Amino acid sequence: MKKVEFPAIGKISPEFFDSYIYPRLGVKRSDVMVGPQHGVDIGVVKVFDGKVMAVTTDPIYIVPQYGWEKAAWFAWHILASDVTTSGFPPAFAVFDFNLPMSITEDEFEKVWEVMHRESEKYGTSVIAGHTARYTGTDYPMVGGATFMSVGAEDKYLTPNMAKEGDAVVITKGAAIEAVGIFSNTFRNHIREKLGEETFSKAENLFYKMSTVDDALAAVKIGVRDSGVTAMHDATECGVIGGVYEIAQASNNGILIHKDKIPVSPEVKAVCELFGMDPYISISEGTLVITVRPNKVDELTKVLSEAGINSAVIGEILPLQDGRWILENGDKKTLAHPRVDPFWQAIAKAFEMKLS
Repeated sequence: MKKVEFPAIGKISPEFFDSYIYPRLGVKRSDVMVGPQHGVDIGVVKVFDGKVMAVTTDPIYIVPQYGWEKAAWFAWHILASDVTTSGFPPAFAVFDFNLPMSITEDEFEKVWEVMHRESEKYGTSVIAGHTARYTGTDYPMVGGATFMSVGAEDKYLTPNMAKEGDAVVITKGAAIEAVGIFSNTFRNHIREKLGEETFSKAENLFYKMSTVDDALAAVKIGVRDSGVTAMHDATECGVIGGVYEIAQASNNGILIHKDKIPVSPEVKAVCELFGMDPYISISEGTLVITVRPNKVDELTKVLSEAGINSAVIGEILPLQDGRWILENGDKKTLAHPRVDPFWQAIAKAFEMKLS
């Protein structure tokens, strides 16, 4: 077997997944309908005839610099966003907190109160977990959590289900998470360099770093042949990474119009300040949706009624037609970005002791 190395930082590559993880997935069971796949947010298990459970897991990501309320809100929504790409609301959650010794009872109480509040809001029951403090642990990765959704077998979605002819729609725009995090971490630097107005708009992106409401609104128009065929949140490697992963998972071609991807002035300014390409920077909060062409207008209307901006940025093509991105009239091969510039940019900002 050809040796495949870990990426320098961030999520593993498709090649690493295919070489080391995919061939070794334990026993094969007939009730596993969707197993681990690169670029697919969820696994799906049949519970009984006609009913399935969608499952996803991620780190619990707590950043004290945001303030405990904001930090906990963001942590909950990162976790719940993946499972709602199934088209189902989050039903159950399991939290494993491996906390640093420095956290106090009062601080944890603030975190857990928000976790409870958001779970209650979206109808999620916490069914198990583990909570402890340990040496050798530190923020922001303080454990992990699993979210589960339950629904009809003929209603769940995965990125594999995108179809030829589908329109590709995204919510909100590019680099939502990258700018939301930077503007809440390096507040003084952004204020000084970009001014109060730009800083304020960038800071306000924080509570857009969730696709839970986006996904639950989108599926109101119908799913599969009746509407939405696939959903995927644009996390690491941003919008370009997200749309590529849908094309790859569904074994289709794709054409993306780069100039149709919304990049707000504040996102552009913060990305330029920190040397990030907004189109390939982490963007939790941006939902990539594929939808039957006759349902595009209904989808954008439903999202708008929920207060969510959206844009049609491309279409799904037959595989033989290729994967392309159109930029300034130039048609180029669409490639996965591999490494998200966010990680290097934030490491550099911390090294420079920016605040």
